[in-house]
Amino acid sequence: MTQKLLHVGPGTDYKEQTTPVFNTNNWLETRLDIDPNVDPDILASITDMSEIEDNTFDAVFSSHNIEHIYAHDVLKAFNEFIRVLKDDGFLLLTCPDIQQVCKLIGDGRIGEKLYSAPAGDIYPLDVLYGWRQAIAEGHENMAHKNGFTSQSLIDHLRVVNFKSFITAQEGYNLWILAYKNIEKNNSEMESFLKKHLGINE
Repeated sequence: MTQKLLHVGPGTDYKEQTTPVFNTNNWLETRLDIDPNVDPDILASITDMSEIEDNTFDAVFSSHNIEHIYAHDVLKAFNEFIRVLKDDGFLLLTCPDIQQVCKLIGDGRIGEKLYSAPAGDIYPLDVLYGWRQAIAEGHENMAHKNGFTSQSLIDHLRVVNFKSFITAQEGYNLWILAYKNIEKNNSEMESFLKKHLGINE
């Protein structure tokens, strides 16, 4: 049975650039973005998705979006995520792991290259404040306005009443899998999250 995926803030990406689970014929993708230049199916912000009816999607995928909104807007976005999900739906979200990056900076490694991305080399300040090269080129929407730890993500999801969640760390990224209205045990969620990350058990 085909399931419905809401891919929020994808930029130029499609489901083929998301996870191995979503990159199958089992998922029908709808792309939502605030930038009309990336040709989204729905032009909107993650803090106001009122164009979408309640209980519409089986999954919401958010990759490196929530660090681009202010702290006072985070709960607005999470409330929108849970609203558009079906009762048995889930959120899969990834964002920078601010705790890991701050450890590096605290150790005096602020100028150390973390990794190379298709867009260029990434340093601790890029993870903390947004990719500086893109911002310098006028893409101010690439600036980071917020940061998260594993615990702060869980705390936000509890406030908006997600029932089950599990987090994982991958390099300098946090991942969280959260179910809207289903109680899942940790081993089941961990196994499903590993499938999304392409980790063979």
